[in-house]
Amino acid sequence: MDKYAVVGNPINHSLSPRIHSLFAAETNQQLEYQALELDPDQFEHQVAELIEAGFKGINITVPFKEKAWAIADKLSPRASDAGAVNTLIFQDDGLIAGDNTDGIGLTRDMITNHHILIKHRKILVLGAGGAVRGILGPLLAQKPGLVTITNRTVAKADELVEQFRPGSIDNTEIQSCSYEDLGNEKFDLIINGTSAGLHNEVPPIPDELLGINSICYDMMYNIEKPTAFVQWALDRGALRQFDGLGMLVEQAAEAFFIWRGIRPDTQEVLATLRQN
Repeated sequence: MDKYAVVGNPINHSLSPRIHSLFAAETNQQLEYQALELDPDQFEHQVAELIEAGFKGINITVPFKEKAWAIADKLSPRASDAGAVNTLIFQDDGLIAGDNTDGIGLTRDMITNHHILIKHRKILVLGAGGAVRGILGPLLAQKPGLVTITNRTVAKADELVEQFRPGSIDNTEIQSCSYEDLGNEKFDLIINGTSAGLHNEVPPIPDELLGINSICYDMMYNIEKPTAFVQWALDRGALRQFDGLGMLVEQAAEAFFIWRGIRPDTQEVLATLRQN
């Protein structure tokens, strides 16, 4: 039976094993999928051990997406653009192929599942790590009017602006700033791409960013209660607020398709996860 895994640190919260088990049952695929916590100082060595153990591929989560990009022998165009990888394919020829399904997962969840309009909208992205790297290309492809990236370390946000500005489409403006410099500007959509939710925290953003029609989207998820960022949005009267469960399922479906050549239906899986 083919073996797959999701690797991260921490990883015990991950729903990926359940999601891929549901996909496998739905599509009659025979596979095993588990969650593995890797040592940040031993990532490359431990990935080599997984290959030696016969794994066919792995998903990558915090904090390894940029490390995964570095060890890939070849990259898909979207992974190359992102500078981060969330899906590795261990090929029969011994090469490691890297892809990034985060961006397509995010945009499919927003547009298909939640009917969020992105085109011409003013968007604020919180964070500038590997997760944000993965979503910027597909997000810019939807032609928003403005994308502002804010981060504690402003230099990292500046770096993403310089990297993605040449690929921005039509009249989309992309800029960076610190949390302190956000001011009182209103945004149509605020996307939390930080890992602050792992510690039940929210990035230091002012309440004034929310307008009467603002939508908040957390790339983190929690099926038991609202994430810290979703709760922040609820408490401040955001028009709508969503966690990243749909993104997780949609990016997983894309990874499943890359590995198995068959695309599972995500709606039934999403409904099962929410119900349970």
